[in-house]
Amino acid sequence: MSRILIADDEESIRFVLREALEDSGNQVVEAADGDAAREQLAGERFDLAFFDILMPGTSGLELLEELRQRGGGPDVIIMTAQNTFENAIEAMKRGAFDYLTKPFDLKQIEALVAKVEQQRRLRGEVTRLRRELGQAFREGETLVGQSSAMLETLKLIGRVAASEASVLIRGESGTGKELVARAIHYHSRRSEGPFVAVNMSALPSELIEAELFGHERGAYTGATEARAGRFREAAGGSLLLDEVGDLPPGLQAKLLRVLQEREVTPLGGKQALPIDVRILAATHQDLEARVRERSFREDLYFRLNVVPLQIAPLRERRSDIGPLMQHFVERFARELDVPRRWPTQAALDWLGELPWPGNVRELENVVKRALVLSSGDVISLEDVRDAAQPPASRDDDWTRAAREEFGKVLDQPRPDGERGPYWGFVERLERSIIEEALERSGRNQIRAAGLLGINRNTLRKKMSELGLRDREDA
Repeated sequence: MSRILIADDEESIRFVLREALEDSGNQVVEAADGDAAREQLAGERFDLAFFDILMPGTSGLELLEELRQRGGGPDVIIMTAQNTFENAIEAMKRGAFDYLTKPFDLKQIEALVAKVEQQRRLRGEVTRLRRELGQAFREGETLVGQSSAMLETLKLIGRVAASEASVLIRGESGTGKELVARAIHYHSRRSEGPFVAVNMSALPSELIEAELFGHERGAYTGATEARAGRFREAAGGSLLLDEVGDLPPGLQAKLLRVLQEREVTPLGGKQALPIDVRILAATHQDLEARVRERSFREDLYFRLNVVPLQIAPLRERRSDIGPLMQHFVERFARELDVPRRWPTQAALDWLGELPWPGNVRELENVVKRALVLSSGDVISLEDVRDAAQPPASRDDDWTRAAREEFGKVLDQPRPDGERGPYWGFVERLERSIIEEALERSGRNQIRAAGLLGINRNTLRKKMSELGLRDREDA
């Protein structure tokens, strides 16, 4: 199904075309002249447009030229009653998909629409392959290491890639769970299909269902066009459900049903659609504990955890720090166009003693900062110390002010049995931060959560705990 714009000053032409195209399941919008067509193109997305070559106001050729210069618009078929080579050549020179002479055969129209749809699918496939193969090359290299833990992970990737079993990838934040998922995909028989990743923790709970399963046009406020959803976007490939532990309880049941039935029903739709996708899931949470607490479905846990794959934190594979650092130096020297500078032994030894709570991602950021900030021929101990202590973590003016305020709280007398000052101070701080985010976002919870870098459920929970209200609660 395509969204099609018909721009022609002859109402009879628009009527005939609309009837034929809608009978084939397409969505059609009409414009009676070139200026009206320009307004439609500015406000909506179309897959295909039929332009009459001569219309009041803006001509079809002028519209075509505007689309070519802007880029990214619909395919265009030019229509005309003047059957001249000059018109045809000019239309094709300006980027028209094809050229039609009136009166035209409706079967010819159907064949042209099918051809446009086929070309659009092929273009999308080429774009996807270029993007994903590029990501596989750049990001797949990050699976670097010589530790026994990393070698075991690589061996397991090789074994599970050959199967269709669901894999649950476990590991702390920053250990590279998505990179492991990509490696599994690109070594599997589905490697030529899409790899689609969706992060549950980054989505508002009310949008997760539509994001995963798709929606019909008008399914909810703001759904101006139908969307396939991530399950169908990943058809023939692999779908990574990242941070699956953050999936709300109600959606856990729906996800389980999709995995069992191997079909999805888009939001607002009535027909279940089959899916062909391999499921990979990732989490940093203790899902077994979540199951015991009854906050995560046991049946869904077993459905996802057919093959468990645990990634060791960086502090348990310190022998990988050197190879990883070398890799990041090579990469960022190219990307940032700076000289390659290698760490001194003192710098490596010091990095090897850090706890690395942010794991490989934290090391990556430290190397990037050290490479940019270093003024010498090498990355020295001082360089990595500065890079591992970014300004936000230092004892800056804000931190000093907070410490002074907390010091005043500590100095105040406290009656016996009264709660200690820590929690009251933290509540005041949280309240101030959340209030500021709400004010800056016009008290819109979704935008405020985005400013704070948390999901909306977390924000609502904090607001409830602190007794905060916004316009949605008023």
